Amino acid sequence: MPLAATFQEIVDALPDDWTDMELDLRIFDESRYVEAAVYLATVNAQPYSKHDWHFRLLVAHRFGHAAAAPAVHGALKLLDDAGLDGELAVREIRSGRAEVVQMWGRPESVRREFRRIRAQ
Repeated sequence: MPLAATFQEIVDALPDDWTDMELDLRIFDESRYVEAAVYLATVNAQPYSKHDWHFRLLVAHRFGHAAAAPAVHGALKLLDDAGLDGELAVREIRSGRAEVVQMWGRPESVRREFRRIRAQ
């Protein structure tokens, strides 16, 4: 199964309140490692050294210091289009966290909408 389709299956299986996840990526053809690194640079993939897996991908749902899920899907699609086969493994998923936003000076309607969207 292509990497982008596998990633989309993982995301579709998650509850709506997931905030971020960590994935490991292995490229089957190790001679094309540098090519894969170029495609994954857009999502800040972290390379492993001396490890069975090649890259760690940090993915954010709605906020956070990680790559957005659509960006990761796009980078994996680039790998698929280039003919790079591999596999993904989910290492950790976090859910139920909400971002901290300064609400001073904002109308009550904005505060209510923020609480509704980020309800835990």
